[in-house]
Amino acid sequence: MPPPTVPFFLTSTTLATAAKPQRQQLPAQPPSCGAQTPADSLAASYTARMRLNPHLALRLFDHLLRSGADPDPIAYALALARCARARAHPAAAQLHGHAAKRGAASHRRVRNGLIHAYSVCGMLRDARKVFDYGPEVDMIAWNCLLRGYAHVRDAGALREFFARMPARDSVSWNTVIAWCVVNGEHEEAVAVFREMLASNECQPDRVTLVSVISAIAYLGALAQGLWAHAYVCRKEIEVDEKLSSALINMYSKCGFIEGSVYVFENSCALRSVDTWNAMLAGFTASGCSERALDLFARMESSGFMPNKITFNSLLNACSHGGFVEEGIGYFERMTNSYSIEPDIAHYGCMVDLFCRAGLFEKAEEMIQMMPMEPDAAVWKALVGACRTYNNFELGKKAGHRLIEAAPNDHAGYVLLSNIYALDGNWKGVHKVRKLMLDCGVQKVPGSSSIELDGVIHEFISGDKSHSRKRDVYEMLSEICQQLKIAGYAPDTSQVLLDIDDEDVKESSLALHSEKLALAFGLISTAPGTPIRIVKNLRVCGDCHNAIKLLSKIYGRCIIVRDANRFHRFREGSCSCGDYW
Repeated sequence: MPPPTVPFFLTSTTLATAAKPQRQQLPAQPPSCGAQTPADSLAASYTARMRLNPHLALRLFDHLLRSGADPDPIAYALALARCARARAHPAAAQLHGHAAKRGAASHRRVRNGLIHAYSVCGMLRDARKVFDYGPEVDMIAWNCLLRGYAHVRDAGALREFFARMPARDSVSWNTVIAWCVVNGEHEEAVAVFREMLASNECQPDRVTLVSVISAIAYLGALAQGLWAHAYVCRKEIEVDEKLSSALINMYSKCGFIEGSVYVFENSCALRSVDTWNAMLAGFTASGCSERALDLFARMESSGFMPNKITFNSLLNACSHGGFVEEGIGYFERMTNSYSIEPDIAHYGCMVDLFCRAGLFEKAEEMIQMMPMEPDAAVWKALVGACRTYNNFELGKKAGHRLIEAAPNDHAGYVLLSNIYALDGNWKGVHKVRKLMLDCGVQKVPGSSSIELDGVIHEFISGDKSHSRKRDVYEMLSEICQQLKIAGYAPDTSQVLLDIDDEDVKESSLALHSEKLALAFGLISTAPGTPIRIVKNLRVCGDCHNAIKLLSKIYGRCIIVRDANRFHRFREGSCSCGDYW
């Protein structure tokens, strides 16, 4: 929201005039004890109207002052709440000065309103002054300032202030857990939740569970997610639309799509567009494109109006499933039937749809007809497809455009370098890597994680830091032997390094993080149980083909969540149908 225009209903003249003592005629007869004066009644009337019309609180407060009545602490609190919603720091400062002159600034409700308004406006120094120099503060004041530190993302101050709190309620814990999730500290969010349970200070509520389940979804920790869902049921926490959507998202991101379906089908009375969108996104990420299209048909017949997010998931489903004609149809219906103007994400989905199908001319036509400049996602889709279909010339052009669109993202440099490497142009590879170095961009190392008994074990390529490294590498050796016996030949074209020795290339492929995580999963879980792996980058082609065969050799369902989607390997095949 843009800052309010000055004077925003509260002019300095009005406040200054109202702050002056008013001459009043002595009443002919003193009012009886407890009787309201006309000024008191007028002030109470304005306060009541401010309660009913919070969006007009500042205007009504201004009228109250002009009437000559004396505002009570509740009127100040309601006006300050409006300042907080409008991020109106100047108006809050004026109210602060006026309340101080009237002797109302030390009142609990006024003080809490000031701390809240200053905090959400990012004026933490002013908020801290009110907090530190006032009378004894209550839990509301502590929480207001805590949320202020979370709002400005001051991690050190947030942690220090939280530790200092004499007591903490659910709002305090929810603020810290939500801050962890927003800032990508997902493991810490789960750790804080456990600390909350151990403290016995208060019980988690719906807000707590939404944040924690979102963190678990990112980590892909199914065991923890199952526990969290069981906790919701055991404590009889009401499952509203947000919590329902969070559970659907968590199960889908943990590779347990049937868990998402269970939550969705049991939330009939609570369904909103967000719930439908969460289920659509789950089917899409899990490679269940046909189920996503069927679900959209159900959504339409149920009378729900799809939005931009709905069509984003739907077009992604078509892209991942290879449904080109269907994708074109949905893209047209979005505008013709629902009057939704496509944004950059929708055009990106269409480019990705054509690229995955190898229809480069249509992809380029779509880019040219876009009413906005293509973003990094569009160029990334084009470069990725050029690598798959060995369209090196177009890939080089798109790769340079990708770097221009996102010069600080390592992905553009890596993708362009890979195009040059596949083309055998090692000078081009070195040139791109030098450019990356000169720009100070670092490649994010590939890592894969696997959850065991609620503990997440993470591996990087060639990792030897794990406590069971000897067992892991013995299992890795067995895996390579079993693949060789089955006639599998490593795809050394995936090693995009200037190396001539094929044995060195094969050894490099064997040490990829997803294979190490799989080896650990095979030695740590009972035969026949599913293995779930989360990778931070796109799974490489050699690992994809090897894991397909290993799922058959070891009789396991192996679920890999990479940066783009899920791959469910079973009996030698993958749910993506090798269309990824």
